[in-house]
Amino acid sequence: MLLPRIIPCLLLHNESLIKSKKFKNFSYVGDPINTVRIFNRLEVDELIFLDILASKNKYEPPYHLIKNIADECFMPFTYGGGVSSLEVANKIFDCGVEKIAMNSSVINNPKLITEIANKFGSQSVVVSIDIKYDFFGKKRIFNHSIRKYTSLEPLNWGKSVEELGAGEILLTCVNNEGVWNGLDIKLIKYFTSSLNIPIVAHGGALSLENISRAIKDGGASGVAVGSMFVYQKKGMGVLINYPSEAELKKVITIDKRKKNM
Repeated sequence: MLLPRIIPCLLLHNESLIKSKKFKNFSYVGDPINTVRIFNRLEVDELIFLDILASKNKYEPPYHLIKNIADECFMPFTYGGGVSSLEVANKIFDCGVEKIAMNSSVINNPKLITEIANKFGSQSVVVSIDIKYDFFGKKRIFNHSIRKYTSLEPLNWGKSVEELGAGEILLTCVNNEGVWNGLDIKLIKYFTSSLNIPIVAHGGALSLENISRAIKDGGASGVAVGSMFVYQKKGMGVLINYPSEAELKKVITIDKRKKNM
């Protein structure tokens, strides 16, 4: 039996942790190092940190903070934000990061995916794709750094990043991010049915049952979760939490034999 990857996804803002709603309306959550220590005690297997200002403001990543997080983490983690070149990627990996996530930088320079994958391996490269439905309900790729839609067709872009050497896609439904209304199962399936690399779904997780649907019905290889793991409940205060292994097994364990049939 396999336990799919259920990954706390934490947003960095000026070296503090925040939570957003639809990439807006930021609320303070806490200190990243203290939060890592809590997740260590909760025996979390993996973390994602996304710096929401680095790319927008064209900053280099906060290497000292990344190094401090890596030193504190018992688990592997992914860092995203401000990864604009092979040189920057090299500095991040030197800090002890296992994977880097890229979004707007590879929209502007797709070859960067291949450059980093060739040096560090595809397994180390995550491409973040943010999908936002427009007024007409059409899926559009949203560039949060400039807060505009791109002209890229979502599925074609997914296929391109796969061909360029990405090892994984972090797929975010912007409309659902931070609002506790459920992961977009149809959107997840739209990508997983056409791509071969793992898809980690993100945006809207509200329960273990909902996470289970994203994996079993949507085909996601994992789910990245924000609000559900940093708040007590919707509308309530901050409480860093994570399900026990028994809780995860009860709801989302996958039979490897059935998955491979």
